[in-house]
Amino acid sequence: MTEERPEIVREEGADLYEHHRIEVDPGQEPVRIDKFLFNKLSGVSRNKIQQAAKAGNVIVNGKVVKPNHKIKPGDVISVVMSYPPKEVEITPEDIPLDIVYEDKDVIIVNKQPGLVVHPGHGNYTGTLLNGLAYYFEKTGKKGEEVENGFGYLVHRIDKDTSGLLLIAKNEMAQTKLAKQFFYHTIERSYVALVWGDVKDDEGTITGHIGRSLKDRRVMTVFPGGEYGKEAVTHYKVLKRFGYVTLVECKLETGRTHQIRAHFKYIGHPLFNDARYGGDQILKGTTFSKYKQFVINSFKLVPRQALHAKSLGFIHPGTGEYIFFDSDLPADMMAAVEKWDKYTSNRLREDEY
Repeated sequence: MTEERPEIVREEGADLYEHHRIEVDPGQEPVRIDKFLFNKLSGVSRNKIQQAAKAGNVIVNGKVVKPNHKIKPGDVISVVMSYPPKEVEITPEDIPLDIVYEDKDVIIVNKQPGLVVHPGHGNYTGTLLNGLAYYFEKTGKKGEEVENGFGYLVHRIDKDTSGLLLIAKNEMAQTKLAKQFFYHTIERSYVALVWGDVKDDEGTITGHIGRSLKDRRVMTVFPGGEYGKEAVTHYKVLKRFGYVTLVECKLETGRTHQIRAHFKYIGHPLFNDARYGGDQILKGTTFSKYKQFVINSFKLVPRQALHAKSLGFIHPGTGEYIFFDSDLPADMMAAVEKWDKYTSNRLREDEY
């Protein structure tokens, strides 16, 4: 039996999905696939494997199989598993949440900037999951409807990125959504304000993304593919303001800091993105009046100007495609309007 190195999908710094590809040894006796995988995959319960099979995430020789399917020598097994974050205590906290949709299987939150998604190093309280734990407890959904009391993550967005976040309310929903995220069939669009006048009205940015060899907090593009994982970002210009550009981004892959790293790579860091150099005046004049204008714009949106605007997926319970869209948050809208006004005034001044 040979097993390829598991593929890992990183959603904003977390290993949420793992892919195993296993070739069955020639001498293997026929056995139920759930039992076989339980013996071969470490740290995975048989119930988790059975859920993955019921969700269509266990494939043998290109075909989806049930938990009682018996394997035979030479079979090629592919499994997509969803894994919860490292176990930490989630204490209910009364945190304001903008819930845009909820049913028995999923809940969608329009996350405000500055809110960490999950407790971890340096952020053990005050996270979105703490807020969800409080909400589910208050509404009586903890236990029966939401077994773990706070929901099951299927993806993440950065602390200072705002926008739509999908959370499963049960393990089966999480398992079904895991396959969509792993194979990148989830439709997601972001809106970003970036430095500079982006040359093309639309385009695609490619290049493997991995952690910087100099600073582990930063992701770097490795165009030769010698390090990191393949990443593809499609973009379209929404509006030009001369020194900055408003763009829409659609992800073909879901790497950590993908949009931030990709636009840094092509010379257009996100506006006020401190980690990727966007918190400096990168384009424009040297006049003190302009410098003050940019400083005031930074104050309006004191974070990277990035918003997860839309989200479309196959509902894990009904099997129907559903789509959600959101408005730009107030801080980004204020900055966009300020740049729009500045550009309009400059153009009028150039007429005289």
